[in-house]
Amino acid sequence: MASMRSYGQYCALAKALDVIGDRWTLLIVRELLIRGACRYTDLRDGLPGIATNLLVERLRELEEAGVIGREEAPPPVATALFRLTERGEALEIVLRELGRWGAPLLANAPKTDAFRGHWLALPAGEWLRDHAPEQPAILIELRAGDQSAVVEAAEGTVRIRAGGTAHPDAVISGTPQLLLGLLAGKIDLAQARHAGVSYKGDPAVLGRVRPMAV
Repeated sequence: MASMRSYGQYCALAKALDVIGDRWTLLIVRELLIRGACRYTDLRDGLPGIATNLLVERLRELEEAGVIGREEAPPPVATALFRLTERGEALEIVLRELGRWGAPLLANAPKTDAFRGHWLALPAGEWLRDHAPEQPAILIELRAGDQSAVVEAAEGTVRIRAGGTAHPDAVISGTPQLLLGLLAGKIDLAQARHAGVSYKGDPAVLGRVRPMAV
């Protein structure tokens, strides 16, 4: 903790920012919150633009602060895994509120911004609902360029994870902006297709994971 910069103020908010206020820190927490235990390479992939030495430094600082822990994974992984501690997991509410505050800013975001499919996990968990919890689970694969993620609806819960799936019930391909707009109910499937989205599968599958208000 001695190496960490401090505001030097006797204020809980200032003390919190001493620990998590530096650039990239909360995005590291985001990755671990969404993906669980991660290898260094997983974190680097989920943080496009971060310098290698800076990621190492931020991980060390967060470990010293008790926000993350490190453990050795068993074979065949045989590498260090980083995961949030209980104190780190308590930051989930902070990230969710910051995400809500920042959501309107996406409207004017540059189209060249980097994107990872699993970043949808936190906002989607807020507004997507499984509208047919009595039905068998469904999988929807989202594809944006070379990035993919899977939406799973099962027993009333909707989850999003990184990667693809061998047997999706539907596949939606398009830009991050259009995928987010479609999932959020800002545009319907016909509008999305007109704008360039590709949809393969039964449209009723998408209807199952619409927002509560739709």
